[in-house]
Amino acid sequence: MSVCHWQWAFSNLASNALRGVLAEYIVACDLGVAGGTRTEWDAYDLKTPEGIKVEVKSAAYLQSWQQTAHSKVCFDIRPTLGWDATTNTYGTERKRQADVYVFCLLGHMDKPTLDPLDLSQWEFYVLPSHVLDARLPNQKTLGLAGLLRLGPVKAAFGDISRIIKNTFG
Repeated sequence: MSVCHWQWAFSNLASNALRGVLAEYIVACDLGVAGGTRTEWDAYDLKTPEGIKVEVKSAAYLQSWQQTAHSKVCFDIRPTLGWDATTNTYGTERKRQADVYVFCLLGHMDKPTLDPLDLSQWEFYVLPSHVLDARLPNQKTLGLAGLLRLGPVKAAFGDISRIIKNTFG
């Protein structure tokens, strides 16, 4: 085999599935928790050294497929039955499992120069889960305008950890 598996299967970082994993990694790096390996399908995406549970959501205007217009930004915020990877069991209460959400928007709008590894092309918005629970308790998705109405803290890479600590410290 002349092509590496990762290159064949996982090099298109603009694809929806891989962009989400990349967003989790970017946030994990900012939080200082990118060591080890990613736990897939856990109730929340990341946990800070202080024990704050973090859910990472990503969206983009540009997709890996041919587009005639930019995509609408939409984040999944539905309450879930959390799955615990260590016990292999689901929770019994449908809720938002994390303490805080980090909404990651790959906001670049020019396909020829799109580079998901360029952190300047990303926007990050931090919002405590209790805001979603109070204002949108049963809502499943959230667009960018709706997110901005909720008053998230906009963050640059390098500031996400500080903002989360300030929110919960």
